[in-house]
Amino acid sequence: MTRTTESPAVSVVIPAYNAAWCVGKAIDSVLAQDFRDLELIVVDDGSMDDTPAVLEAYGDAIRVVQKSNGGLSSARNAGIDAARGELVAFLDADDWWLPGKLGCQVALMRDQPDLGFSSTAARVEDPGGNLLNIWTCAHWEGSFLVHLFRNPADVAGSGSAVIARHALFARTGGFDETLRSLEDIDMWMRLASVSGYACLQEPLAVVLKRPDSMSRNLDVMREAAIRVMKKNRHLLPSGLQGSYWRACMAAIHGDYAKWCCRAGRRGAALMDVAWIFRLAPLARGRLGLGLLKEMLLNRPL
Repeated sequence: MTRTTESPAVSVVIPAYNAAWCVGKAIDSVLAQDFRDLELIVVDDGSMDDTPAVLEAYGDAIRVVQKSNGGLSSARNAGIDAARGELVAFLDADDWWLPGKLGCQVALMRDQPDLGFSSTAARVEDPGGNLLNIWTCAHWEGSFLVHLFRNPADVAGSGSAVIARHALFARTGGFDETLRSLEDIDMWMRLASVSGYACLQEPLAVVLKRPDSMSRNLDVMREAAIRVMKKNRHLLPSGLQGSYWRACMAAIHGDYAKWCCRAGRRGAALMDVAWIFRLAPLARGRLGLGLLKEMLLNRPL
């Protein structure tokens, strides 16, 4: 059994919506960790399947927060509000941790008190258990916040590998419940604006990639990416809120141009290329011209 005192070292938050098919594996991976000073909070976000019955079977091994459906950010925020630990760890209901994950990260956070949050590398697998990719740790110099604007997906493992200091959420606010996607990147940017970040190189989390995954909805992700970059622009040092920020935005449009082109949506891709020239014609002009050339020659991007 895990230790669930009034002040555990770590509160693990698992948001769950219609997750009866997968949440048990996530829960078991937490309860199997060798680090035991934790509480496990599962937020049932108004599930309409057998999720409540699955959770009830775990008895006192977990704490269940029941709420009406409000989405992923709302469920994570409810878990943060219920958390009693100094550290808050996140795990999505369809992902799971590998042995030793929690202990390694807690040791890192204790050894480096300047860190506000950390993550680990992660395995990306399909439903058949086949390894699709290793989500590796980023390499950067200087400010991680500045790096994150240019490379928004560089918090390895993201919502299933991050541990953050509980007290920081009072300063940054919780997850943005108005975002339909990329709410995790938005949160990491705000945490990076007030604290340090580190990543453990060993893959200690497994992220499940399904065909119906939200990350495949390009329109939702594109809209969210633009919102996140705009709303957090003020977090950058004042000298980087001009040309640097525009170059970062142009790079985002370049990514979506490539992805739309691969999806056969060349009209949408051309719109993103146009934004590249509008935002950063000098810094990113070669990127835009290269994309146009490949599209005109009908080459794969």
